[in-house]
Amino acid sequence: MAKLSVTLPFTPLHRHEVRNAFRLSVFRAEITSTEKQAASALLESDLKSEILSHTSIPWTDAFRKSEQLGERYGQALGVRATDLLHVAIACELGVRDFLTFDQRQGKLAEKAGLRWLK
Repeated sequence: MAKLSVTLPFTPLHRHEVRNAFRLSVFRAEITSTEKQAASALLESDLKSEILSHTSIPWTDAFRKSEQLGERYGQALGVRATDLLHVAIACELGVRDFLTFDQRQGKLAEKAGLRWLK
């Protein structure tokens, strides 16, 4: 992310997933509650400094696109429903670059015409 010079869209789905990932990390004893609070504060700082930008989701169009992507690539790539939805949202928002560390999600993004940033 440090290499990017643009503001990244941050949707309600991102917020939900990131916050849940923090809680799950505490549950798995991968981080402490104090570390979770610090990570949450960093996330809020990124939003405040506009590294991340609150972005609404066109839900109906995103679900439609997600189903199209699933029909076309789901069996071949083995992607999960949420991965399909993330890529579909990016497509519907008109972004060109897609940042993920998930291999299957990244391959799907490329198939959907996005540039996968690893």
